Amino acid sequence: MAFRLHMILLVLFMSAPCSAQHNFDFSTEAEEAYDLVLSLQLEEAKEKIAILKQSEPDNLIPYFIENYIDFFTVFISEDVTAFKKLEKNKDRRLQQIKRGNSDSPYYYYCQAEINLQWALARLKFEQYFNAFNEVKSAYKLLNKNEKKFPDFIANKKSLGILHAIIGTVPDNYQWGVKLLSGMSGSIQQGKDEIETVIKYAQINDFIFEEEALVMYSFLLLHLNNQREEAWRIIKSGKLDPETNPLACFVLANVAMHTGRNDEAIDLLMSKPSGNQYFKFHYLDYLLGLAKLSRTDDDADVYFKKYLDNFQGVNYIKEAYQKLAWFELLNDNKTGYENYIQKCLTEGDAVIGGDKNARKEAKSKVIPDPILLRARILFDGGYYERAFDLLNAFSPTFFPEKKNQLELDYRLGRICHKRKHFKEALEFYQNTIEKGHSDSYYFACNAALQQGLIYESLNQLDHAKKAYHLCLSLKPDEYKSGLHQQAKAGLNRLKG
Repeated sequence: MAFRLHMILLVLFMSAPCSAQHNFDFSTEAEEAYDLVLSLQLEEAKEKIAILKQSEPDNLIPYFIENYIDFFTVFISEDVTAFKKLEKNKDRRLQQIKRGNSDSPYYYYCQAEINLQWALARLKFEQYFNAFNEVKSAYKLLNKNEKKFPDFIANKKSLGILHAIIGTVPDNYQWGVKLLSGMSGSIQQGKDEIETVIKYAQINDFIFEEEALVMYSFLLLHLNNQREEAWRIIKSGKLDPETNPLACFVLANVAMHTGRNDEAIDLLMSKPSGNQYFKFHYLDYLLGLAKLSRTDDDADVYFKKYLDNFQGVNYIKEAYQKLAWFELLNDNKTGYENYIQKCLTEGDAVIGGDKNARKEAKSKVIPDPILLRARILFDGGYYERAFDLLNAFSPTFFPEKKNQLELDYRLGRICHKRKHFKEALEFYQNTIEKGHSDSYYFACNAALQQGLIYESLNQLDHAKKAYHLCLSLKPDEYKSGLHQQAKAGLNRLKG
C-alpha cells in the first residue's frame, strides 16, 4: 500500500506543470530598455524595466540592465549616499542571475559584468580592495564562460579590455598580479580580441556594439598611441551626441585628445539637455576645459557651473585651478590667488589632476603667464599659435631653472605635434639632460615622447631605450600615467 501511494505521488509530481526555467532574452523590449539606459534616460528605463518584469517574469535580462542604471547613477554623480544605498542591490541581482539557465552564455557573462561595473564604481570612493576582488571575480567568470562558449562574442569585448589593461602593469609587478588574481594579458591580446568583436558587429546585429566601439577607441587612444585611428573608429559608429549625453562625452573626449578642440566645443555646446536625461555635470567641466584651451573669454562660466551643480569630489580642485589660470591669463593676479587657495580646501585629491592642483596651491609659486598660455594652447591642439608665442623668447628671458626647462619641453612638444621630429628630439634631449634629476615631470615625459617618435620612425632600439629611461625617472607629477604609457610602449614593441 505504501509503495502504491509513493508511486502515485511520484506520477502526480512528474505530470504536474513545471515552472519555466529562468532565461536570458534580449527581447525587443529589453533592447529598448538597454538603449534608454545608454542614453542616460534612466527614469524612463526604470519604467520600461518594471513593465518588462511583469510581461516577461522569467527573463533575467531586466535585472542585468537594471545594474547599468545603478552604475551610471553612482559613477556619474559620485553621490556617496546613493552609492551606499544602491550597492546593496549588487548581491540581490547576482542571486537573481544565478537562478537562470547555466547553459546560457549570459549566465556567467551577466555576473561578470555586474562585478566589473561595481568595481569601477568603487574606484570613485577609493574602495580599492573590494574593487580588485570584483575584477578578479569577473575575470574568472569570463574565462569560465570563454571555455564553455568560445563563440560568444560579448565575452571577448570584456575580456579584451581586461587583458589590455593588465598588459600595462609593469613587468616587475606582473608576477604579483598573476599570483594574487590569476590574471594575465597584454595590450596586443586585448586589441586583437576587441577587433574580433568590431568585425563581428560590422556584419551581425550585436547589442553591445557601441560599448565595444568606445572601448576600442579608448584603447587605441590611451594604450596604443593610435590617435587618428581612435577618432576614425569612434566617428564610424552610431553614437549620436545630440540625443545621448554619453555619446557627447565620448566624442568630445576623443576630439580633445586628438587636437580637434574646436569640434569638441561644438559637440559640447550642442549636448542634449532636458529632464529626461540624468544630470551629467562633468560635460560642463569638459566644455570649460576646451574653451580655456582656446582662450575663450567665457571659459570660466562653465567651470563655475560645474562647481555650482556637481555634488561629487573629483575635478573640484582642478576646476578651481583652471579658474585661477583663467584669471592669470587675464592679468588678474588677485583672482588667481583667490581661486588657487580653494584647491587646498575644496574637493578631494584622489585623481592626478586634483593632486597637481593641490600641489600648485601648496607651492605658492605662480605659473609664468607666457608658458602657461603656451601650455593651454598646446593642450587644445593650437600648435601654430603656441609655437609663435614661444619662438619669440630665449631661455635667458626666464630667470628660473624650472621655466627654462619648461621652455625646452614645450617647444619639443610643439615641434613633435608639427611633425618636426628632428627639432623635437633635440628639445627633448635638452630637457632630459638639464632636468633628469629634478622632481618636475618634464624630463620623464620628454623621454616618453622620444620613445614615441622613435617608435613611429621604426627605430625600435632607440624607442626601447627611451621608454626604459622614462620608467627610471620618478617625477612628483604624472608619474603613474607616464610610466603606464612607457610600459604600454614596451609592450607594443614586444609584439
